[in-house]
Amino acid sequence: MKKAYFLLAFSTLGVNAYGQKTIDQKVAELLSKMTLEEKVGQMVQYSGFEYATGPQKSNSAAVLEEIKKGKVGSMLNVAGADETRAFQKLAQQSRLKIPLLFGQDVIHGYRTTFPVNLGQAASWDLGMIEKSERIAATEASAYGIHWTFAPMVDVARDPRWGRVMEGSGEDTYLGTQIGLARIKGFQGKGLGSLDAVMACAKHFAAYGAAVGGRDYNSVDMSLRQLNETYLPPFKAAAEAGVATFMNSFNDINGIPATANQYIQRDLLKGKWNYKGFVVSDWGSIGEMIPHGYAKDANEAAERAVLGGSDMDMESRVYMTELPKLVKEGKVDIKLVDDAAGRILTKKFEMGLFDDPYRFSNEKRQKEQTDNAEHRKFGREFGAKSIVLLKNQGAVLPLSKTVKTVALIGPFGKETVANHGFWSIAFKDDNQRIISQFDGIKNQLDKNSTLLYAKGCNVDDQDRSMFAEAVETAKKADVVIMTLGEGHAMSGEAKSRSNIGFTGVQEDLLKEIAKTGKPIVLMINAGRPLIFNWAADHIPAIMYNWWLGTEAGNSTADVLFGAVNPGGKLPMSFPRTEGQIPVYYNHYNTGRPAKNNTDRNYVSAYIDLDNDPKFPFGYGLSYTDFKYSDMVLSSENLKGNQTLNISVTVSNTGKYDGEEVVQLYIRDLFGKVVRPVKELKGFRKILIKKGESQKVDFKLIPEDLKFFDDQLNFDWEGGEFDIMVGTSSQNVQTKRITWTK
Repeated sequence: MKKAYFLLAFSTLGVNAYGQKTIDQKVAELLSKMTLEEKVGQMVQYSGFEYATGPQKSNSAAVLEEIKKGKVGSMLNVAGADETRAFQKLAQQSRLKIPLLFGQDVIHGYRTTFPVNLGQAASWDLGMIEKSERIAATEASAYGIHWTFAPMVDVARDPRWGRVMEGSGEDTYLGTQIGLARIKGFQGKGLGSLDAVMACAKHFAAYGAAVGGRDYNSVDMSLRQLNETYLPPFKAAAEAGVATFMNSFNDINGIPATANQYIQRDLLKGKWNYKGFVVSDWGSIGEMIPHGYAKDANEAAERAVLGGSDMDMESRVYMTELPKLVKEGKVDIKLVDDAAGRILTKKFEMGLFDDPYRFSNEKRQKEQTDNAEHRKFGREFGAKSIVLLKNQGAVLPLSKTVKTVALIGPFGKETVANHGFWSIAFKDDNQRIISQFDGIKNQLDKNSTLLYAKGCNVDDQDRSMFAEAVETAKKADVVIMTLGEGHAMSGEAKSRSNIGFTGVQEDLLKEIAKTGKPIVLMINAGRPLIFNWAADHIPAIMYNWWLGTEAGNSTADVLFGAVNPGGKLPMSFPRTEGQIPVYYNHYNTGRPAKNNTDRNYVSAYIDLDNDPKFPFGYGLSYTDFKYSDMVLSSENLKGNQTLNISVTVSNTGKYDGEEVVQLYIRDLFGKVVRPVKELKGFRKILIKKGESQKVDFKLIPEDLKFFDDQLNFDWEGGEFDIMVGTSSQNVQTKRITWTK
């Protein structure tokens, strides 16, 4: 036991099991033995042959030969102990026997899927988010995977962008905290642990600000906005030791991110001193040609490597062009050595040179194929990600003894759809994923009846099932409607110009409402949707997102009150597409609206209320919370003092419940204009009915810093509003003066 501990301690310090050479020394020695083509090979990533997440160019026979020759450094979409072992054996036939890295899009779970990422963000529960990635890493690594292309830490303020489902919403602070939790979960006790995978901060950078919410589109913004809003989650990820970065498809102010020296060389590898490596997104190096930034593959390869891209995912330009560029003197061999060295370092850290097959273990894979504890956690996490948007007349929670319940809508008996987008498909998904129908049926009393009618399809104009649905509703004491967007309607390449209910779903809802039966509406989606009629007319609305393997059980737990919902929105929900982008931390302008309906020569639309339909941080509970006794340690601070803030939160309702207490500030006057609110902290607490808790926050000058127009990052003395509350629109406010 002592010997094993000794070796582990040395491995943690970056020394091999024999205690002779550091990883840096081993990388330098290996590089000295490699040909130019072998070095470039480490910078090449291919996809496997069965599943692709982009246009694929693979010739399988040619790829296998290139692996044998040491001309491939990594594969993606290769999983399973048998398959990874087979590919690794090919790599071991190469001259230097350098092992492959296997990457996979493990986005919100692996064998056990959890809520889509935006839904997870709605939990505001960093501990659960971290644990979900610990489980994902444990399962994925058991299937031979070394590396996940997650977390996505893009700040996104346009719900038309399909990839909002993959991130944490509109806020920089919340997104940063969630990103850090995900990295910690994926990488566990450190790279080299058998239950850890390399994390990847993506998409670097500002992909969430693509014009019009259209995937792969351009980003044009000031460097101040870029640094203040979109880069902080990436900087925090780099400081936390995230293993890799992935650059983004978009251009930033005219320079594709794939070749953008400012973000990749000047900031990431320069100012931030990042030691991991950068992988391109799928084909993004070659896509600089249609961008109009590179005239051909040769120029694309040159600009990408000069810009700081270390690994080429599926563009096939590094392999063919980089050796020529080095020999022609257009690319310094030092850049190739640096990139290949960064990749080799991770392979050493993962322990792959000691044992290339250490993650390809059939026994571990079998153990993690159906882990009951993981499913149990998934059920709990799903329930805590649901956001209760409306509960007029306390329709919810439902009684398990209600005589007759009707479940109506196209998602009631769905199984695979509950995975949501960016999930790993398994052949037995239909059998193991819990539908909403089954989840509800399992919790209803044995003397109760559950009826079902599909009512309509997700996305067509067929009304032929309406009559059956209406008759089914008439027989019920309560109707549960399950509507939304199809699981593949949000995700990569899933931008939508209209984000309402698709097809005739809203028409079906209106017909069922005419029956006069009490209705609970469950909305299944990967993004904020617009559903104004439902929001105004349906008494109870649950925002379910897509909840994963245990979706049906999670849903039923909330419906029947086994779990009191405590989720809060991580994105503002717009009233119309024309209001987008709408987000809580906007600037005040010189003509701010005085209230929600003020439209007279102020910054507003003449035909629309000013606020979002549901604001950032909003979410109801089956109980009621009262905020009181907000206390500040001082109203006048100087220099590096600490501001202590406390507030008392009381549960005045009938149920125990969780509340997310949110801290915001406003810097009233600055050398550049500041947002009307900025989230600076939050606490998720459980309060039993009839009890109260005091919640404490601290602020220091570091929390007040911002970028000015010269990109200086500092704070200014002056007046500040300190706000604490239950959402971005429902806060208590006190003003302080903080002198620098």
